[in-house]
Amino acid sequence: MGYSVAPLQKLVEQFERLPGIGRKTAQRLAFHVLSLPGERAEEFAKAILDAHRLIKKCKACQNLTDSELCPICTDGKRDRSVICVVEDPRDVVAFERTHEYHGLYHVLHGLISPMDGVGPDQLYIKELIARLSDGVCQEVIMATNPTVEGEATAMYMARLLKPMGLKVTRLAYGIPVGGNLEYADEVTLYRALEGRSEL
Repeated sequence: MGYSVAPLQKLVEQFERLPGIGRKTAQRLAFHVLSLPGERAEEFAKAILDAHRLIKKCKACQNLTDSELCPICTDGKRDRSVICVVEDPRDVVAFERTHEYHGLYHVLHGLISPMDGVGPDQLYIKELIARLSDGVCQEVIMATNPTVEGEATAMYMARLLKPMGLKVTRLAYGIPVGGNLEYADEVTLYRALEGRSEL
């Protein structure tokens, strides 16, 4: 019978559930947390609980925020004539790192994927259409990842949005097919944004 301490094993299992964390890394993280002074361990646990309790979706763009509207939506200097549609809040962070995009965002929180049982109704598409009804936005940039699901989602949305008289563009392929926006460097994202094409 192997050596096992139940609370330690439970902590390792929780870390192992995180994406990209294998058994050995989970064990290293668990032992690191155990080595923290009690006060630091409590701060760490409180940060997790506070984030889970306080962070919600922005009423307008569905990005993560701790208030009703996110800082991007409330920023009066942003260009409201352009909305960049992304799959995930991490993609907003990636674009903001470029310091080149000054429009608004809309986060879908997923992509159309029939194989995974995700259809248009599970995404925040209706909320985007409601935002566009005020006539302020002139261009919607489809910035979904260049995967099969990303392309399908972009094409589906282009068919919905073009009849509204909007210019619907797609990021240029400076980003490798099959890649993820969150891993792209600032120059690649900037070139992709600059070279976007109409759908």
